Amino acid sequence: MDGGRLLSAVLAVVVCVPTGSAAEEAAVPGQWLQWRGPDRRDISPDKGLRKDWDADPPQLVWKAEGLGSGYAGISLGGGRIFSMGDVESQQVVVALDAQDGRLLWRTPISDKSAHSYPGARCTPTIDGQHLYVVGSNGDIACLQAQDGALVWQKNFQKEWDGRMMSGWGYAESPLVDGDRVICTPGGAKAMMVALDKRTGAQIWQSPADVPGDAGRDGAGYASSVISHGGGVKQYVQLTGRGLIGVRAADGKLLWSYNPIANTTANIPTPLIDGDHVFASTGYQTGAVLLRLSPDGRGGVTAREQYFLDAKTLQNHHGGMVLLGDFIYCGHGHNNGFPICVRMSTGKVVWGGDRRGPGSSSAAVTLADGHLVFRYQSGEVALIEATPQGYQLKGSFTPDYVSEPSWAHPVVIGGKLYLREQDQLMCYDVRQRS
Repeated sequence: MDGGRLLSAVLAVVVCVPTGSAAEEAAVPGQWLQWRGPDRRDISPDKGLRKDWDADPPQLVWKAEGLGSGYAGISLGGGRIFSMGDVESQQVVVALDAQDGRLLWRTPISDKSAHSYPGARCTPTIDGQHLYVVGSNGDIACLQAQDGALVWQKNFQKEWDGRMMSGWGYAESPLVDGDRVICTPGGAKAMMVALDKRTGAQIWQSPADVPGDAGRDGAGYASSVISHGGGVKQYVQLTGRGLIGVRAADGKLLWSYNPIANTTANIPTPLIDGDHVFASTGYQTGAVLLRLSPDGRGGVTAREQYFLDAKTLQNHHGGMVLLGDFIYCGHGHNNGFPICVRMSTGKVVWGGDRRGPGSSSAAVTLADGHLVFRYQSGEVALIEATPQGYQLKGSFTPDYVSEPSWAHPVVIGGKLYLREQDQLMCYDVRQRS
């Protein structure tokens, strides 16, 4: 190994020294440690980015191959990019060099996905020197970030009689919080579990026994987030039957809310803002704002503040971003009509009635005051994040498109990353002087 490569390897190890859990990680330039980034809000810390893609479009830096098939997103830390995919007969975790996309290692965690829309969905969670992943067949695993060596592994079905609400495979990205990793097997006695992140040993399991239609049993396609609403630390998750809040200390079910659930697929990650929880689903369901408050007995009560019908707002699977009091996302089932909604009132400020430069659903992230919309048809658009009105700032078609383009875009370190099945594209989006 030459001196430059040796120095890079040493720096990668140093950068990966544990500095706290992914759930607690502050927004750090150049790092995207988990699904939706810092605090799972999908807001990049980047500044100084291009704000007119028509005049100054993103420039392709490199394109990598070998990630396998699937719709998994990426995480980035310690000079490395991590993702997942199906390669030949196996589902693997993949590490790439962030400088050039060079494949560093691939570690199999299960057989090739055994469900419709094959391939992995999970964004690996980086926590110090380790990664945590959930395979679409229900395997949760911890690996070493440096070389991909497997530390421990469990299976949702074998360990907790886990199940999904429908047959499209597990899509959760695990949440690392302090000394534990939180995941959602979807079992009758273990809807959610907390595991020791070092060993995989169970700390608690929560049946989250929510009354309602048994046909909606099982895990949804969302990932959990942390809330301190009502004065109690809890994990908020969107499951097959609906939204739940589970006490972080012991897994006790604090509250549940079913009307936001549909019978097919509950997908978007909930938004947390103080004592409020906002959620939306597609399949002609809608959106809801809940307020969490103490119940006077050490628990929490969730009260509906408003419910928006499907014609007003339904986010299919592209996710939502909260900036100030305004929610930005794609509206419509199988549509990504750009929309801005005031969270406190549920009032549509603008949008929801125009398609934009792409078609079908759109995955959304925010960086430097602008939204990046990635449409299922492949086009990527830049839209100013302002309640003053819809302002398209340009769009482009990536170098490689293989519909459906479902993997969520990531903007970090002045780069835009677009996963497309076996390939990953890296674009320079820094503002040029």
